[in-house]
Amino acid sequence: MANTIKLEIVTPKAVVYSEDVAMVGLPGRQGDMGIYPNHVPLMTKVNAGEIEVTREGQKELLAVGEGFAEVMPDKVSILTDMAALEAEIDEAKAEEALKAAENRLKGENLSDEQIIAAEAAAAAAMAQLKVKRRTRS
Repeated sequence: MANTIKLEIVTPKAVVYSEDVAMVGLPGRQGDMGIYPNHVPLMTKVNAGEIEVTREGQKELLAVGEGFAEVMPDKVSILTDMAALEAEIDEAKAEEALKAAENRLKGENLSDEQIIAAEAAAAAAMAQLKVKRRTRS
């Protein structure tokens, strides 16, 4: 189909999403961007946040952690440390993960790697909470 683009979202554990879509909105390094079929090829960093997908006239929301996106005219591939469909997000677990990450960041004598990991965990948890709470608004 010329009016769709293949979206694949992959984490270290699984292919989380693989569908033909009309549009992908993603949180890129330079800000939110909309990707449509026949987009110019590019590579970009993906920030933790929301991915909004339009598929068959319906909007779907996914939460993603940090990662990278490769955009081709017929395909968008997102490699990320975390991705979850709105329906699969457990709000209580996301709140627990956010509190745990915040508590880790309050610790003393953290290495740079520990700080980066805790900040990434906090950003991923916040992305999940934002997606889950946005659908209730």
